[in-house]
Amino acid sequence: MTTFTLNRRNLLAAGGSVLAAGVSGLLLPARADGLAPTDSMPGGSNNYRKGAAIVDRIGKGGFWMSGTVRRAGDGAALAGQRIQIWAHTVEGQEHEPQSHGATLTDKNGAFRLEMPQIIPIFGQPHGHLAYDSGEFKTVFLRPVMRSAKETSLEAHFVLQPA
Repeated sequence: MTTFTLNRRNLLAAGGSVLAAGVSGLLLPARADGLAPTDSMPGGSNNYRKGAAIVDRIGKGGFWMSGTVRRAGDGAALAGQRIQIWAHTVEGQEHEPQSHGATLTDKNGAFRLEMPQIIPIFGQPHGHLAYDSGEFKTVFLRPVMRSAKETSLEAHFVLQPA
């Protein structure tokens, strides 16, 4: 059996441990049950069209926009959620100011929509996505591609109740 002697050294060590744990708790944000909700991004709602049609593909395709939709807190996959997607694209040699469409998430909370290649606008190639079904708070995302040569882009939503 180990005996514990309360002396100055043990008291200081225990106090230091409590203090360190307390300070780290102040430095890290509190999160109930884990997964924090996604914040809307500045510029994400530019050119948003409420009620864009659900489509299988936008234009002739060639570029894939994909991602997942999960519930804040427990991270559960959210099936049947509506994700609107739009971007500046090129269809053949013609510049399309905006290509719009919406898709639904599958049973695993995943979505995937084919569309024309995204082109750089205002210096950077990017897409726009929105969750706007109403059951959860609306979130707008504006993910930027590393290169205009990429042929896919991912965006992930973590939603909180409306």
